[in-house]
Amino acid sequence: MKKLLITSMSLVAILMISTNSNAQDEVQLDGPKIEFTKQVHDYGTVKYDGDGYSSFEFKNTGNAPLIISKANKSCGCTVPDWPREPILPGATSQIKVKYDMKRPGAINKSVTIVSNAVNTPSAVIRIKGNVLPKSTGGAPVSASGRAN
Repeated sequence: MKKLLITSMSLVAILMISTNSNAQDEVQLDGPKIEFTKQVHDYGTVKYDGDGYSSFEFKNTGNAPLIISKANKSCGCTVPDWPREPILPGATSQIKVKYDMKRPGAINKSVTIVSNAVNTPSAVIRIKGNVLPKSTGGAPVSASGRAN
């Protein structure tokens, strides 16, 4: 009988802890939430000095204003631009990223978005693609320096 009573009490305690932790999880998710429509932008293959702009749209799906405090870039060739004002619940906005397309070769850069979002306080967006080498266009030149 004692073992049955102890086992029953243990089960009740486990259920109470389980219920309490679920309630805490729900409370934790109360607040601003950030949801991106995409987290990777693929430029594909682009010309040297081509258009280096990309845009990442997001929505505050939470119930409190979303504030983006920082956008940390992975290198100096990437420049992020983000909204400095709070994004109200249900509102959408965007983060723009400019890449220096005067750097031939593969693109694989990231920007880390730091915010007060309860679901993703630190989100990473990425850009990728390939920049072609600079064109050496024009007429061929002879040794004398004149066009052939």
